[in-house]
Amino acid sequence: MAKLEYATSFRDLIVYRKARELSLEIFRLTKRFPREETYSLTDQIRRSSRSAGAQIAEAWAKRRYEKHFVSKLTDSDGEQQETQHWIETALDCEYISQEEANALLEKCTEIGRLLGGIIAKAEQFCNPSPYQAREEQANYFVASLPTLKTDN
Repeated sequence: MAKLEYATSFRDLIVYRKARELSLEIFRLTKRFPREETYSLTDQIRRSSRSAGAQIAEAWAKRRYEKHFVSKLTDSDGEQQETQHWIETALDCEYISQEEANALLEKCTEIGRLLGGIIAKAEQFCNPSPYQAREEQANYFVASLPTLKTDN
């Protein structure tokens, strides 16, 4: 079994990549929706699918605090579940086929499963490894600035 690498950015997370792929697929699919849906169904499904990935990115930035990290991942899961609702609505309105809906819903379910796994092991994401470099506390206040020499 191959050793997994540490994620150094939210972009390294499989769940983030899958959320981005899903939002792009939904964007392309919704181009076919009727114009009258532009400010309702089209807008809602695009917004929720994009927000799922954005919430993962925001969670990554908040990993210093485990509860904040979990909260943002929970928000992401809520967005992907909202996306499932809009997929089912698009199916009901006959804007997408049953096969398209099933494929999209399967991807949403996978994203939800991955999010659940991260949430269950949040402490592993929030507590940095002793092998990872950390910035030492620095003095950011300067008492005096050096005088610059000029040729004049």
